[in-house]
Amino acid sequence: MAATDPVTSPAGAQDPAKRHESIVVLDFGSQFSMLIARRVRELNTYCELLPYDVPRERLAGMDVRGIILSGGPNSVYEEGAPLAPDWVWESGLPVLGICYGMQVMAHQLGGQVAPGAEREYGPAVVHRDHAAPLLDGLPADFEVWMSHGDRIEVLPPGFAGYASTANSPFAVMADPSRGYYGLQFHPEVVHTPRGKDILRNFVHGVCGAQGTWTPGNFIEETVEAIRAQVGSGRVICGLSGGVDSAVAAVLVHRAVGDHLVCIFVDNGLLRAGEAEEVVTTFRKNLAINLVHVDAAEEFLAQLAEVTNPETKRVRIGNTFVRVFEREARKVEGARFLCQGTLYPDVIESGSHGKGASTIKTHHNVGGLPADMKFELVEPLRYLFKDEVRRIGEALGLPDEMVWRHPFPGPGLAIRCIGEVTREKLEILRRADRIVMDEIREAGLYRDLWQAFAVLTDTKTVGVMGDFRTYGYAVAVRAVVADDAMTADWARLPHELLSRISNRVVNEVHGVNRVVYDITPKPPGTIEWE
Repeated sequence: MAATDPVTSPAGAQDPAKRHESIVVLDFGSQFSMLIARRVRELNTYCELLPYDVPRERLAGMDVRGIILSGGPNSVYEEGAPLAPDWVWESGLPVLGICYGMQVMAHQLGGQVAPGAEREYGPAVVHRDHAAPLLDGLPADFEVWMSHGDRIEVLPPGFAGYASTANSPFAVMADPSRGYYGLQFHPEVVHTPRGKDILRNFVHGVCGAQGTWTPGNFIEETVEAIRAQVGSGRVICGLSGGVDSAVAAVLVHRAVGDHLVCIFVDNGLLRAGEAEEVVTTFRKNLAINLVHVDAAEEFLAQLAEVTNPETKRVRIGNTFVRVFEREARKVEGARFLCQGTLYPDVIESGSHGKGASTIKTHHNVGGLPADMKFELVEPLRYLFKDEVRRIGEALGLPDEMVWRHPFPGPGLAIRCIGEVTREKLEILRRADRIVMDEIREAGLYRDLWQAFAVLTDTKTVGVMGDFRTYGYAVAVRAVVADDAMTADWARLPHELLSRISNRVVNEVHGVNRVVYDITPKPPGTIEWE
């Protein structure tokens, strides 16, 4: 098994796999592996993403109802290509193979996979040749999204073809008697409009999952788990102003009441007016004990002359915990540290199986020093971002907090390209406030997954009046997404972009150019660093 197995770490959250029907996704290195798990969760069914080489023992105590084999970049006929462990085929559980996962299924069960005469990337139309439980309710022809160069040439014994495309004679294969299904396309991406229906047919129909993974159940079980972990101890929770730390704090407060002390470390890397909003929300609106620590100078000193993004993240993470340790000494009996770590944070912070690579270090995970003095409480560790929002609504948090755009843990430090200075942060704050004000005024805030300004480290020549200027270029980033796994750039109205550009150049001293980032994820990331 791969060394990284994030979901088994003690987290102060009730492991849903021990209480709920589960679907397991075995990760062969696809960029969409987490998205598969996310889509299954949307069906109110708990789902975990595990390395493809996970041993059978890892599933002990889990109520697994089915297995999904993800896509991946390899070819099954190459020497050393990753394959599913034997226990998958010995388990008697339904199995769904997606893209490379379908080819793994065919290869291991006696079929033949070979390079296709033509590669098939992007949109395609699938024609259903025969009825099958996986395709119940779908039309005879439906649109899908393909991403493969290999294809099934010979089906394994017991399988039949159920659908095809112009380039793939077996776009869907199945052995319904064993509950084995293979899809050459990706049902998890938004470019396959009926993909959720296909996954629903597998999870609820083929696997028989009842859909018990709900916000109400999660809250009840998590509060119970926090009480069991904390006992009579005291918990310190770090607040950032975002929905993750807010929901984590309210869950812990519901579990232990006044045994929770929230510490808001003002690192000087927040957006304009954000520090004041945090204090008001938690002290006045939620009546939670809050300690406000102004540590901006300490953080900025650690970031002096630092330009490497990973170094920024680690230094911010380390400094954050050190400030916490210092403040914790003032809280009698404090033994626990609550963090708003999410499932994607944990997975992205380390290789998930041999087929994946580290994207970036999340400061709540990769930046923790070895001598940290607190035991972690991470009530959101098993959740995706939109699940956190659903929990926040169920807990009664205000909409402006629940629906606030995601904000990175390292704050503006990774939106200020290059060295972080007080002057550059103020420029970025003013530009960012203009971007957000204009987007809200246009009524588009809730339509976007994230929007923000980036202060690049590029200076350009400009002309203002009769004078030559040499100022920073500000980049505007706005994306639409169902989650952070994939995203597309938002087609903002030209009039809105024009207003943003005009205001930033005229109102923010030191900026003379505005550009708009039109890169999707992948290949880019949402943040610039």
